[in-house]
Amino acid sequence: MPDITLTTLVLLCLAAAAAGWIDAVVGGGGLLLLPALLLGLPHVPAAHVLGTNKAVAIVGTTGAAVTYVRRAPVQVGTAVRIGLTALAGSMTGAFFAAGLSSDVLRPVIMVVLLGVAAFVLARPSFGTAAAGDGTDRKVTRARLVTAIVLVGGGIGFYDGLFGPGTGTFLVLALTAVLHLDLVTASATAKIVNVCTNAGALAMFAYQGTVLWQLAALMAVFNLAGGMFGARMALRKGSGFVRGVLLVVVFSLVAKLGFDQWTG
Repeated sequence: MPDITLTTLVLLCLAAAAAGWIDAVVGGGGLLLLPALLLGLPHVPAAHVLGTNKAVAIVGTTGAAVTYVRRAPVQVGTAVRIGLTALAGSMTGAFFAAGLSSDVLRPVIMVVLLGVAAFVLARPSFGTAAAGDGTDRKVTRARLVTAIVLVGGGIGFYDGLFGPGTGTFLVLALTAVLHLDLVTASATAKIVNVCTNAGALAMFAYQGTVLWQLAALMAVFNLAGGMFGARMALRKGSGFVRGVLLVVVFSLVAKLGFDQWTG
């Protein structure tokens, strides 16, 4: 366990719970969890922050995935095929992430945060479409191969290298490529995301860059948030969370920007 104050530890656990909730509903829990770890552990090497982030995230993502599979229509076979490619991509990305520093990571995360915020603002209906939209469209073999190679491999590599926003990117890509409705895309994305987290975590664990004690504590809160968020998404949809996500994104951009400027 790193040398941190009790207040910081409590705030990190709360951030883990909130990240699990957001990730389960609209994806992108890493947009909160990873910056929170960077802010809470300013003197810890970036590789250890990334590794700890994966150890926490995989627990909540798994809980959300199980909840979705039980209650929502999920194309498990498609998700597994994309997930296996994503696992290989995330392991590759995690291998290259070992050489990153926090000074490089912060501006990259800020750009990703602003990109996601711009998309959500430009698409007011994002995350609010009713389940079933587009499910009658036939998925061609070409689209399936595109999903496996580009969605799985590309986003998997990104998840291992950086991570924040992966769930959101997966939902967007699966909706665009496979014509899934947002609820099905979110459920499918959770299965794929479990694979990317597993691949990246395996590499980080091999390199010894995981703070296991801190991760175990935060994972409990992330799991609770993820399972609660999945149930809420299935019951109420994602309209309210869209507003929360925007508030969180802009707040974190402001804080990271201030730290980068003053640093």
